[in-house]
Amino acid sequence: MINERKKVMIYGTWSMVFVLGILILQSCNSSFTPKPKGYYKIHFPEKKYQLFEQDGYPYSFEYPAYAKIVKDSTFFGETTENPWWINVEFPEFNGRIYISYKAIGKNRFDTLVKHAFVLTGKHSAKAYSIDDSLMVTPNGINGMFFAVGGDVATANQFYLTDSARHFLRGAMYFDATPNADSLGIVNRFILQDMKHLINTFRWK
Repeated sequence: MINERKKVMIYGTWSMVFVLGILILQSCNSSFTPKPKGYYKIHFPEKKYQLFEQDGYPYSFEYPAYAKIVKDSTFFGETTENPWWINVEFPEFNGRIYISYKAIGKNRFDTLVKHAFVLTGKHSAKAYSIDDSLMVTPNGINGMFFAVGGDVATANQFYLTDSARHFLRGAMYFDATPNADSLGIVNRFILQDMKHLINTFRWK
């Protein structure tokens, strides 16, 4: 009786080993395709613009309907030089264009231009390219545009000036870890809005 039970147990054990072996061999022969690295699909809103033109501000421009203007009262913890510093915020994308304004006369024009280059150059440690290009807008506004390539905090910056009274600088930032691949599609989308802002910009 005991021998018969042993035989049954041994037979059952070997049967389980055999079945498991077949399953392992089948799993090894099954095809497997790794999924490529990807990012979440982003649904972009329709391009629509509205005018920013408030009393007392020395400038006006058009900005997207899906953005909002927020007055900026501090710069790195310090009070801004004047009350005309603003942010064009994009809540849907956790990004904003920081806009600072300085009066020429109170500040030297060449110093303001140099400072704009210095601020852009601070990203050179992470950037693989920094391209600057002179521009003249349809409204006759002169300026410079900076395109910064790489995993940098800001990929697009600019300044606009009349070289005599006004100097305005803009820089696009995101509340996210800098990654040129994941932010690229959003950067390109908002770059169109930044260019529209520049092309509709006017001094008052």
